[in-house]
Amino acid sequence: MAIPTVEASANGHAAAAIDWQAVLVSHERWLRMIVGARVGEAQAVDEVMQEIALAAVRQSAPLQDAAKVAPWLYQLAVRQALLYRRKMGRARKLTHRYAERQDSASQTEGDPLGWLLRDERRAMVRMALHRLPRRDAEILMFKYSEGWSYAKIAETLDVSCSAVEARLHRARGRLRKELAALDVASTEA
Repeated sequence: MAIPTVEASANGHAAAAIDWQAVLVSHERWLRMIVGARVGEAQAVDEVMQEIALAAVRQSAPLQDAAKVAPWLYQLAVRQALLYRRKMGRARKLTHRYAERQDSASQTEGDPLGWLLRDERRAMVRMALHRLPRRDAEILMFKYSEGWSYAKIAETLDVSCSAVEARLHRARGRLRKELAALDVASTEA
């Protein structure tokens, strides 16, 4: 572990300044194990580890005792893994709600083959959405699942309407590429 340096705080007491980069490197192995066990997805571990590093550096009440770094990091890792799982749960719920809306809007009675083909296509679209970067999938969901206007999306994301337009354009292009990779043929005429 890194050797903490002692600095004088504003009130005159000595406070240990912790070299978070060195601390995180020295604890990385077991932190990754904790995060991996809690999120269950290999690609998610890196994302959660970034959140842990940010939280460690940005902490509002600096940790005073260098001996308590490991327990504090453990609690932080558990909390960040939980937050990640909640975020992914909300994204899955949003995707599922979008699929249900599409199911109810496009079901026709008396055409089982058409229904089956549409159901398979919806599954492929869900898979393609899942393959997109989270940011692209979210903006597509805001626009097409929630029916939000460019202005509402811009307000929510705190960006300009032209940025929303550009992001949607890029996200639709990436979705088309993913659908092409999954070999989903267009049925629109």
